[in-house]
Amino acid sequence: MLIRICRGWELPESAVTPESVVMGRRAAIGAGAGLIGGAVLPARAQAQGQAMRNPRYRPERDITPERDATTYNNYYEFNMSKDVVRQASRLRVSPWSIKIEGLVAQEREIGLEDLLRQVRLEERVYRHRCVEAWSMVVPWTGFPMSELVRLAQPKPEAKYVLFETAVQRDTMPGLRQNWYPWPYTEGLTVAEAQNELAFVVTGMYGKPLPPQNGAPIRIHVPWKYGFKSGKSIVRVRFQTERPSTFWEALQSTEYGFWANVNPEVAHPRWSQASERVLGTNERVPTRLFNGYGEFVAGLYTNLQNERLWA
Repeated sequence: MLIRICRGWELPESAVTPESVVMGRRAAIGAGAGLIGGAVLPARAQAQGQAMRNPRYRPERDITPERDATTYNNYYEFNMSKDVVRQASRLRVSPWSIKIEGLVAQEREIGLEDLLRQVRLEERVYRHRCVEAWSMVVPWTGFPMSELVRLAQPKPEAKYVLFETAVQRDTMPGLRQNWYPWPYTEGLTVAEAQNELAFVVTGMYGKPLPPQNGAPIRIHVPWKYGFKSGKSIVRVRFQTERPSTFWEALQSTEYGFWANVNPEVAHPRWSQASERVLGTNERVPTRLFNGYGEFVAGLYTNLQNERLWA
């Protein structure tokens, strides 16, 4: 008898939301988002609601309620609590541009609207695991990071890509904490950035990203701890040397470059063996690579002498 073992992202057909329900939700969100004014452009809002869900990436948990995912946030540029909604609402998100620099065919600055015209948005439901041992499941809207790499046209000698977060001193009171190595930076290898899971995010829950979640554009790397997924990106730089990233520069004994989710490697101050699921009272076992090992384990086969986390 043939026994088939499902992969981590697969669900039984009975668990799939009917297409009519999904399309109805998309139409409603698209119509409502098109009325959004102020800092968020209506066309961009409408694009989030019209993005179709990619069925290849399915979580094994329920989607986190939107309120929980958008009111429990780390964004130290605003403050050090989880409640940053009020202060983050001052973030200026339009117009927005991103500098593409370093070892690329041509350095340039590209407006967000221009960038979005060159890619096709889709929705992916990904698990998100914070190094603080809490997690959530979010429907993100965006495009594969490999598309950003393609548009940048990095030179062969580029091995790493650095992502830099916005610095708005008049809207970000947290920047006054000068013991932090601002601006916030994170980095990946070019190979990691080209992995099919790596995602550039412009929306969540069928709407544009709210400021506290990294508006108007951020990255999401679901097999790594959340601090690797930089918010409000303004600079992307390709380079030969491995970058020194924000938390690694601050405390290298606690926050390493790789930061792959690993239940067997504890943070110096707490265990990573389990995680608290936002929006529930549930605590579940943590999985290596956040459960995405089938997609990414091959990236690390030659790194036996480096800890996956630190």
